[in-house]
Amino acid sequence: MARFLLTRLVQSLAVLVLMSVAIYGLIGLMPGDPIDLALSADPELTPSDIGRLRALYGLDKPWLERYGAWALQAIQGNFGYSRLFAAPVLEALAEPLGRTALLMGMSFLIGVAIGIPAGMAAGARPHSRLDYVVNLLCFAGVAMPAFWLALLMILLFSVTLQWFPASAVSLDPGIGAQLYHLALPALTLGLLQAGGIARYMRAAIRDALSADHIRTARSKGRSELGVLWGHALRNAMIPVISILALDVGALFSGALIIEMMFGYPGMGKLLFDAVMGNDYNLALVALLFATAVTLAANLLADIAYAAIDPRVSFTRLAEA
Repeated sequence: MARFLLTRLVQSLAVLVLMSVAIYGLIGLMPGDPIDLALSADPELTPSDIGRLRALYGLDKPWLERYGAWALQAIQGNFGYSRLFAAPVLEALAEPLGRTALLMGMSFLIGVAIGIPAGMAAGARPHSRLDYVVNLLCFAGVAMPAFWLALLMILLFSVTLQWFPASAVSLDPGIGAQLYHLALPALTLGLLQAGGIARYMRAAIRDALSADHIRTARSKGRSELGVLWGHALRNAMIPVISILALDVGALFSGALIIEMMFGYPGMGKLLFDAVMGNDYNLALVALLFATAVTLAANLLADIAYAAIDPRVSFTRLAEA
């Protein structure tokens, strides 16, 4: 296991380095920079003032040289300064990161709690009315844009039924009030994930139920529920785990839209503000963090493979 973890750590670091180069280059292609914003705020700046500011921020150097200077500081734990928040980047990320982690955790639990049982029920009874209904709802969940579902949820649960507030921000610092205000955005994001999870779970259960050992278990008198939970579910979860790991990255990107719709000051809104405000350091580190979260989720999925299926070994995973 140590060899496997070391291999994946080296691979993850290589991916993060490549992503940092790509993101730094793309951010550098955005129109405008902090000096242009300073010029628009103070039109009395002279060309010599602008030149001194560009030299101070290193904007007069080639982008590869600027990236090298940033990478050297990042290795030392210094990820730069956020111009929008007037604070170091890591300090600016701390509070929004906690909010998004809570939202993503609730959404992930909701998506799994809805998607896996629905997929199991549909896969256990193919071509039944239940199967057709689940498929229809899954296609609707996969095809519906996040902003449109958010609007429908606000109209139904906030305006018509008045069960939940339309805003995800609570003035009460208590955990109960925070969870109450997060219920609607978490449910919206969870429903978007549940459709895809249910579809993959349905296909995996159908494949698992066609295996030889399932027929053997049925011939020994096991009930359908016992066969489904005791034999089919374990094998069906192996491919679904990959989807759950990838859904972590999808949750992060989907949270951007949901946070904007519900006015939630999390990582999604912070990333949007950083890009629109040309806050290069903050946008770069936020995008790299999203990449790191996806890599960590895939690592946990590989570990879960070995825990669920004894035929999967860490030696084979390291060589894969």
